[in-house]
Amino acid sequence: MTVDLIKQAECLEESFMPELGPVKKGKVRDIYFTGDNVLMVATDRVSAFDHNIPNLIPYKGMLLNKIAERSFKMTEDIIPNALIASPDPNVVIQKKLTNLGIECIVRGYVWGSMAAAYEKGERSICGVSVPENLIRYQKLDEPLFTPTTKAEHGPDENMTHEEVVAKIGAEKAAFIKEVSIKLYQRGVEMAAAANPPLMFIDTKYEFGEDADGKIYLIDEANTPDSSRMCELSEWEAKYPLISSGVKDFGGNASELLKAKPELKIKEFSKQYVRDILLEAGFKPGKEVPKLTEEQVVECTKRYIQVYESLTHETFTYPKYCVPASTRLVSNLKEAGIIKGYCAMIFAGSNSDLGHMEKLAKCLDEWGIPSKKRICSAHKQALKLDAAVQLYNRSIEPLVIIGCAGGTDALSGTASWSSLFPIVSCPPDGRNESCLLNPPGSSNSYCLRPDNVAKHVAQMFSIHSKDLQRRLRENCESKVAALEAADAEQW
Repeated sequence: MTVDLIKQAECLEESFMPELGPVKKGKVRDIYFTGDNVLMVATDRVSAFDHNIPNLIPYKGMLLNKIAERSFKMTEDIIPNALIASPDPNVVIQKKLTNLGIECIVRGYVWGSMAAAYEKGERSICGVSVPENLIRYQKLDEPLFTPTTKAEHGPDENMTHEEVVAKIGAEKAAFIKEVSIKLYQRGVEMAAAANPPLMFIDTKYEFGEDADGKIYLIDEANTPDSSRMCELSEWEAKYPLISSGVKDFGGNASELLKAKPELKIKEFSKQYVRDILLEAGFKPGKEVPKLTEEQVVECTKRYIQVYESLTHETFTYPKYCVPASTRLVSNLKEAGIIKGYCAMIFAGSNSDLGHMEKLAKCLDEWGIPSKKRICSAHKQALKLDAAVQLYNRSIEPLVIIGCAGGTDALSGTASWSSLFPIVSCPPDGRNESCLLNPPGSSNSYCLRPDNVAKHVAQMFSIHSKDLQRRLRENCESKVAALEAADAEQW
């Protein structure tokens, strides 16, 4: 039954909502900066080695949010966090802060990249010396703080304490190190209290600063995407065998695990996906292999298992009456964050800005949000096509208003490939070129900006009771005015 529910899941791949403005698209999250807040959508995308995997992992986004929200609540006594609300299972809203730009990694065990570097002979990590004769999976005497850069593109780079100080100052550097270790220790406690008990191996934290210099925990905390965990009982059973068996392999546990793969410890982290790629021969820069259906199911099971272990709650599989993207838009509408529709005003030149403003004002009178873009169909044909393809990904309904004078190639070109309707409203009056587009170009035409706005309101009214009310009241008020005027004359 569980496998069937996972296979039948409605995944969230895309969350593009133009009404919220430009989206900062990460490998997993879609981020919108709205006023004083940041709206983050945790999709079901998954990445490894800075590459997106072709598959989606059912329920991944909502499970990560649930775990992070719980961790934020359980660490508020250590440091305040940026979390404000979660209006949808895949969405969190946080305070807009200035990211300190440091990935604060804390390690409690010789694991992951640290273990790989150690087995190659490195005895210093982030400027900190580590002792001889350690082996993979071994517990460290004290948690190790190993910060890295936060790269926009490409891999993060290890940082020494001196480099962190140079970037953010000595006081902040000492503060985030101290807090990171406290947060890690709290993660250890939470994992030990899980059912069954988990072992908290290593993790990553990020911090942001407000205008007053107050520092907050941001992004996520203690999730399987930012941390490594495993079942404590498995480590307790296998580590002694690894510790004794590694002597026959020159102290290199990786060589032992090749000979005895049954000793490998099952992780609750993205390492499962990384291992699949490595076993398939993947190398960064090459085509990313697709996971099998069984591997996708296993991935979801691990996310569910760590959620249920940490929270002591059974994961309730969502009942899908609508696609996940439709549910997301509906929940954000109900929370008053979006209207759930948007008009995109496309102009062919910056000389059309005045006409664009008239259109935006008329739309605003109907309560319709709008965004403006300038793109010439003649001079920027590739950019126009890219813009249309971008807005074709919108999960909320759109209307594109073509605002181009002269020979209006913009409306005809855009309407050829747009998934949403195009309305032409040229700035130079009765421009018949809007009506002479070739077959397949399906734009409509309105001469007056106020008529365009009403036309758009009618198209969106199926999604809005408010617009339906406004349209009725508009008609009724016009008729009432006519009848009043007639009564005065009669």
